[in-house]
Amino acid sequence: MDQAHSPSANAQSALSPQVIRDLRAEHNALRARDFCDRFQIREAQLLAAYTGRGVTRLHAHPDAVMPQIERLGEVMALTRNASCVHERVGVYGNYKSGPHAAMILQPEIDLRLFPSHWVHAFALNEDTDTGPKRSIQIFDAAGDAVHKIHLRETSDHAAWDAVVTALATGDTSDALEVAARKPAEAPKSNPAKCEVLRDEWRKMTDTHQFLRLTSKLKMNRLGAYRIVGAPFVERVPPEAVDAALQALAKSKTEIMLFVGNRGCIQIHSGPIETLRAMGPWQNVMDPRFNLHLRLDHIKEVYVVNKPTQRGPALSLEAFDGEGNIILQIFGRNAEARDSRPAWADILSTLPRLHTEETV
Repeated sequence: MDQAHSPSANAQSALSPQVIRDLRAEHNALRARDFCDRFQIREAQLLAAYTGRGVTRLHAHPDAVMPQIERLGEVMALTRNASCVHERVGVYGNYKSGPHAAMILQPEIDLRLFPSHWVHAFALNEDTDTGPKRSIQIFDAAGDAVHKIHLRETSDHAAWDAVVTALATGDTSDALEVAARKPAEAPKSNPAKCEVLRDEWRKMTDTHQFLRLTSKLKMNRLGAYRIVGAPFVERVPPEAVDAALQALAKSKTEIMLFVGNRGCIQIHSGPIETLRAMGPWQNVMDPRFNLHLRLDHIKEVYVVNKPTQRGPALSLEAFDGEGNIILQIFGRNAEARDSRPAWADILSTLPRLHTEETV
């Protein structure tokens, strides 16, 4: 499990690639992300420092990457933000390109990709005591991870060299300049438009209409949630997320669990079964799906009801202290419905806030 971003790790690194490598040799027991936070570099800069030393620079655009990944067979897909890591085993395929948004639509690997944030990419090939450790890793302009693909024993390792060759840029530089991190968008509400928001919310026929609605009213997701009120949104305490995971593991209710960042959203569809808490982390440890969630990062949580033509789409949505969305959980679509009674039952039993806590 990786640690969250250090708040101070926003300046570009003044460390040379050689210094980065020397420091890494001294601190090789640290996880890569922890190392980067300690020395205030970006994860992409750490990989770049090893270009030609087990690391190859790749073309980063999804149109280039995704057809090649299909050749690797079964792999592990990883998408994360500063508070949650989503890992899913499966096969890439059914890639749908788009200038602003692209998709992978497979039963297990289900992704929404935003190509403008796919800026840097690397292939990592490490020799370890247990055999080669291979991955393809994509980063945004700030050098933060967007998406990673890790090969497994069941992957087609024979295709690795051909995939890397097909994607290689030929750039052998071991230094990488990165942009400043963009701050989280602050919650945007427009109380003067609250009744318009409520009227338009009631008329929604598809969940995808929501962001267009908030944009039109000069709001964003969290800002709208804060003001729209019942029966559309109810704020619940942070511990409601863990309570929901516990109930889902007990009941085996099928869900869709979304985790993402600016460049990628990854979706797990199905039940969750095995939970293992460890310090501030709550972890789903199932054979083909792992989730690592920092419960202590959760500051605002909402039960959300969006009307659709197929019935109400009920979700549980968690945000961090800066207004970033950490995860969303929906009931998995079943029999042409957007809701599952078992999921609605779980949401109805979650801890509630006292009135004075909602102010």
